[in-house]
Amino acid sequence: MRGYFDTKIEFLKGVGPQKSALLNKELGIFTFGDLLQHYPFRYEDRTQFFNIGDLTDALSNVQIRGSLFQMETIGAGRKKRMTAQLRDDTGQVELVWFKGIKWVQKKLQPGVEYVIFGKPTRYGKKLNIAHPEIEVFTPAHQQSGYLQPVYHTSEVLKSKFLDSKAISKLQKQLLIQALPKVAETLPDEMLYRMGLMSKMEALQHIHFPKDQRYLQKARWRLKFEELFYVQLRLLKLKLARVDKFRSKAFNETALINTFYHQHLPFDLTNAQKKVIKEIYRDMRSGNQMNRLLQGDVGSGKTVVAFICMLTIIGGGSQAAIMAPTEILAEQHYRGLQEYTDKLGLEIGLLTGSTKKKARRELHEKLENGSLDILVGTHALLEDPVKFKSLGLAVIDEQHRFGVAQRAKLWGKNDQFFPHVLVMTATPIPRTLAMTLYGDLDVSVLDELPPGRKPIETVHRYDTNRLKVFGFIKRQIDLGRQVYIVYPLIEESAKMDLKHLEDGYESIQRAFPKLPISIVHGRMKSRDKDYEMQRFVKAETKIMVATTVIEVGVNVPNASVMIIENAERFGLAQLHQLRGRVGRGADQSYCILMTNFKISKEGRTRIDTMVRTNNGFEIADVDLRLRGPGDLMGTQQSGVLDLLIADLSQDGKLLQVARQEAQQLLQEDPDLTDTKNHHIRRQVAQQRQTDINWSRIS
Repeated sequence: MRGYFDTKIEFLKGVGPQKSALLNKELGIFTFGDLLQHYPFRYEDRTQFFNIGDLTDALSNVQIRGSLFQMETIGAGRKKRMTAQLRDDTGQVELVWFKGIKWVQKKLQPGVEYVIFGKPTRYGKKLNIAHPEIEVFTPAHQQSGYLQPVYHTSEVLKSKFLDSKAISKLQKQLLIQALPKVAETLPDEMLYRMGLMSKMEALQHIHFPKDQRYLQKARWRLKFEELFYVQLRLLKLKLARVDKFRSKAFNETALINTFYHQHLPFDLTNAQKKVIKEIYRDMRSGNQMNRLLQGDVGSGKTVVAFICMLTIIGGGSQAAIMAPTEILAEQHYRGLQEYTDKLGLEIGLLTGSTKKKARRELHEKLENGSLDILVGTHALLEDPVKFKSLGLAVIDEQHRFGVAQRAKLWGKNDQFFPHVLVMTATPIPRTLAMTLYGDLDVSVLDELPPGRKPIETVHRYDTNRLKVFGFIKRQIDLGRQVYIVYPLIEESAKMDLKHLEDGYESIQRAFPKLPISIVHGRMKSRDKDYEMQRFVKAETKIMVATTVIEVGVNVPNASVMIIENAERFGLAQLHQLRGRVGRGADQSYCILMTNFKISKEGRTRIDTMVRTNNGFEIADVDLRLRGPGDLMGTQQSGVLDLLIADLSQDGKLLQVARQEAQQLLQEDPDLTDTKNHHIRRQVAQQRQTDINWSRIS
């Protein structure tokens, strides 16, 4: 029956080739199945009539009934409008039209009873309804109200008479012939146990619900099904990876014990201990580990990764850690070198700046096995980089790398599949992690090391700038350093925003005796690194920058982060920028600068940053504000093309769907049981990707 739903939309009565081409281009509707799954995004309530005397401008769209009288045309030219009064037993309201006046004059008759639908608004002292939907009242309106579906359309489609109502008519026509052909996609036992309506009923009531109760049941059924099959696919990939991709079992702990008891300069948090146990359990299993490590800025991901490397090195293999920038790679290298020197291990750094001679020596040591750990950037992916035995690939800030790049590092061992640990300091909401990384094991560092003082975040308006400068001066007098971040490099005619060039000049005027660094994305890498190193060495006290410093600068002495036009930044970016301070023992501060004109969403972001330092709480707010597609960017858009479920609202349902998928695969991993024939057929019809990217995160 799949063939019927693959029928091109142009063959639906009333569509044809021209409208079909528009539906293809504007809404991505190519087939009967696409149209059926073009679900309404809201519904207009036609189930009740309001009395005119009860109307207020606080109401949204309302349905009223009354007789027309006193119809007149007012004004001329562009100011021409038509008005009519509608009355019932409780009062009267004015209807007004600014366009289509000739049609209204021809269509509407005084004294006739009409049903009106629209939004009451106040104009002066009286209410009116502009451009209402209007139709003659019939006994059918009294007998049964309904929820009218509202569909996404476009201005182009509306101009070709394909507005929401026209799409609704197409849906009604298609449903009549399509519903008998709809196959069930979930087992009868699951439908009964979970109280789900059938697929056929769900499609009927998602488009034309009898009432709110039927609508909610239809939504629940279709959302559950969509999330269930997403999770089932991810979990099947995970099972396949565990089954097919074997690795080397590592269970040597001597190096770890030496490091932990003799050289670790601080106590691990309980979260770090828990994650290390999870990773160790993976690496000793003989299955290839593929784990995502989430942890807020400063939660101690690097030391966790190093302890895992010691397990690999103790087992006779090598480890690599890949970072997105040279500065971050150098930072990892210097930090880890303190530990490797104490343990007598060999560590190397490979970046685009590494000289030929040093590069050749690194290649030799890698191939003969004398180099235990290689830290680097994309340079690690180059063909001449060959390991004797790569046992663990650690990828930091994994979202900065493409999947194919990660795969190339993972493929640098032809003896066995290396274990993979991908790390991110960008907290991912649980619902997104379960969907984007549902085939990975996820570990979370949700605890900061003891002694770290929470960053104090405040909101200040531009009018407070002199006080902010005074605060900067006091912090610098105490020996601290300051970041000042701007959204733009130079002035823009389109946006009234603070920009770096002007900001740099004003900071120079305010602090004429202080050396200042300036860093932005148009600078050559050499110049950028030079300025950053001056700041790292405290040769400059203030760094004026764009968001290029979001990742990769670790300056414990920097205690103040000032973000200009903070309302223009996303929550994740604000949180990352704030994470550049608070790395030392001193109290740190983040000052969010804005003008008085802030959007509602901008205000929510600012208030969230001031209220909490918890990255996961911030990520949840970001998900609600932006939605999953915008949050993760275009790289993940294919995974997030959900038709009806919404990860920002359906977190509980997602967990239910995942649990059901897990239970099903535990009982019937190959889907061979007769009762699961609906699921087996549906899985077979789902589009398969060419490459199983899941095994390389």
